[in-house]
Amino acid sequence: MISDTLLTFLQFVPIILLLWFANKGEARRESPEVSGIGWVITTSVLLSIGFLLLLGGGLIVLLFGNLTFSEAMPSADLSQRIPFMGLSLLLPSIIGFLLFIPAIRRGLSRPFSLDPHNRVHATSLSLLMFVFAYLFAFLSLGVANMAKISTGSEDGNPIAPLWAQQITFFFIALFGVGWLSGRRTLKQGLKRLGIVKLTLREVGIGLGAGLLLVIVGPTLEYLGQFIGISADPNVNKLTEEMLGPLYGSVLGILTLGLSAALGEETVFRGALQPRFGLLFTALIFSFVHSNYGLSLSTAIVFIVGIALGILRKRYNTTTTMIVHATYNMSLGVIAYFAAQ
Repeated sequence: MISDTLLTFLQFVPIILLLWFANKGEARRESPEVSGIGWVITTSVLLSIGFLLLLGGGLIVLLFGNLTFSEAMPSADLSQRIPFMGLSLLLPSIIGFLLFIPAIRRGLSRPFSLDPHNRVHATSLSLLMFVFAYLFAFLSLGVANMAKISTGSEDGNPIAPLWAQQITFFFIALFGVGWLSGRRTLKQGLKRLGIVKLTLREVGIGLGAGLLLVIVGPTLEYLGQFIGISADPNVNKLTEEMLGPLYGSVLGILTLGLSAALGEETVFRGALQPRFGLLFTALIFSFVHSNYGLSLSTAIVFIVGIALGILRKRYNTTTTMIVHATYNMSLGVIAYFAAQ
């Protein structure tokens, strides 16, 4: 468990470092005395290494994928998926390199609240390519194959790794808005993220909205069945493999709600939404939950993301934390009693 928790943290260390370097460079750019070009070069080199690894991985999959995957996962039908798996790594890496070009960033800054010359905005935009690579790789592999691969795997108790992941998300958001870089203090960083003291009214709104969102899933599933779209059993199977152990205890259900509220809300509604807007942030939010593939469950996550984003704009991130925690824990309680 300790090794899983440590590995969960270590996989996000490069992102924290990149955001810290970018903020150091931006802090120097805002200063009339120094340029901060060294921080910019360091950030660009590290991003380039990441994109080169993606590019190399994509080429390896395209050239040797049939041999590699047939030996590693003989039960999975992957032969026709190899080109898509390779492209899922190649295309985001190429786009990532293109984002180094200021003219392209200027074009992308128009629909968003981005400054094409801001080093943090540029780095954040580039980092999103890894999210797209994750999504496309998952989709190219297929939910059915992922469900087969996960069956019988012994991942142990996911509580500690999940807390490690979400606490790391929280610090990614803090470093992303300039904490410990000379740009913002902790208090200023939390304010930028929308993490503020709540009123009783906001607490009530958060609890009520979280409970209301619980009916979104059944409603969409009913509408989907009405028009001939049914839930994917492979999605349900994979979700059970990933989250099932959390439904069996009070601590697991609390973890399901509180950890996501702390980490995901701070990153998505706190850090990303003020820059990338409501719709795009909700889209990225649904992509990160790509264990659902592109399915009815993805649409549910997207709509929940929209609702959370609206509440973030109307109130603050702390309110959406309560909404998210209430929503997740309510689903956990329902799953617990359904299994009895």
